[in-house]
Amino acid sequence: MLWRGRRQSDNIEDERSDSGGGFGGGGPRQFRVPIGGRAGGGGSIIFVILVVLAGWYFGFDPSQILGEGGGLVPGGGGQITEDSSSPDSGAPASDEMKQFVATVLAETEDTWSGIFKANGLTYEDPKLVLFSSQIRSACGFASSAAGPFYCPGDHKVYLDMTFFQQLDQQFGASGEFARAYVIAHEVGHHVQNLTGIMSKFNQMRQGMGEAEANQMSVRVELQADCFAGVWAHYTAQKGILEQGDMESALNAAKQIGDDTLQKKMQGYVVPESFNHGTSAQRQTWLARGYKSGKLSDCDTFNNPV
Repeated sequence: MLWRGRRQSDNIEDERSDSGGGFGGGGPRQFRVPIGGRAGGGGSIIFVILVVLAGWYFGFDPSQILGEGGGLVPGGGGQITEDSSSPDSGAPASDEMKQFVATVLAETEDTWSGIFKANGLTYEDPKLVLFSSQIRSACGFASSAAGPFYCPGDHKVYLDMTFFQQLDQQFGASGEFARAYVIAHEVGHHVQNLTGIMSKFNQMRQGMGEAEANQMSVRVELQADCFAGVWAHYTAQKGILEQGDMESALNAAKQIGDDTLQKKMQGYVVPESFNHGTSAQRQTWLARGYKSGKLSDCDTFNNPV
């Protein structure tokens, strides 16, 4: 991806030195990139939920009880740890990675501002918050173990850049455009928020059972993938993409599909627990948005997924 020398967004909030505070209160649902999950679950899952809820109420860090990665990244893997080569270690590479994130965010701003303007709307730029380990948001407490996420309550994308290292080393999804896809997916949720799609989803899910809500969540997530593809379409038209970039993004979509993650983490899949979509679905909708560049082709709610 030919990103160096391009405009960088001013909408970056670097909270890495201030991260690691206590738990915040509850709030709107977070929309995140999954980094693993144990389906099914019985008592162990109930225990994790109870500990996390207690942490929210009493203000302690539940990871002290759950242990390193204990249930926060179910299925193993533990918390993300930093070393001297980490993108968030404070080395010069950290500054370059921040510049990369700011540039990708700027590209999403330009693309979506143009699309909204063409439809008689005004695009509101989201903020992107860089944090380390854990952070408070309008959606409550967030740990880096949960992956990047978007909070509709404050219109912000939250990112611990060590996720990029994990994406490469643990999930086999390397490349700059794989990282750009992750950012574009979360910005896709912001687009859903601005257009009222997300609020409608939150209203609908209140009257749904868990399985039905998961199915609806899959449609929300696949649409965000499609929106990321739409952004990639216009980014390619600018001549920014290099050979292999889109393949890198499609591989990332494959590696974070629900079925692939469950197979990797626990050796089997539980389809009714999927809430982001299978690898094939995520690749299909990302490619669909990229191919056409049309929002009308991203209607995951009225088309088979």
